[in-house]
Amino acid sequence: MDKRLIARVRRREDDFDRVRLACQDLEAALDTYEAMQKRVARLRAYTESGQWLQDFEADERGEIPADVKRGVLSEDGLDDLLTGLEQLHERMRLLSKEKGRSR
Repeated sequence: MDKRLIARVRRREDDFDRVRLACQDLEAALDTYEAMQKRVARLRAYTESGQWLQDFEADERGEIPADVKRGVLSEDGLDDLLTGLEQLHERMRLLSKEKGRSR
């Protein structure tokens, strides 16, 4: 029995299993992300319409009760989220281009 052959097949089987699981996880994450696109659009519209600023100022004036969760009104939170989404999109574009070149 060739020990190198067995070792190589075992290593590639481990690669296969890990890649397959990662692909399944990514597919599930993309399904979830795709389902969130209406929410992303609403958040973009919220900032672009000026409503976010009005709500932020109302919060600064104490018009929103302390027990209301309002992370969306943090000064950088929403902008950081939307910027992070753009960076994620760019990463996905780059990965997609790399995949096309590797064929």
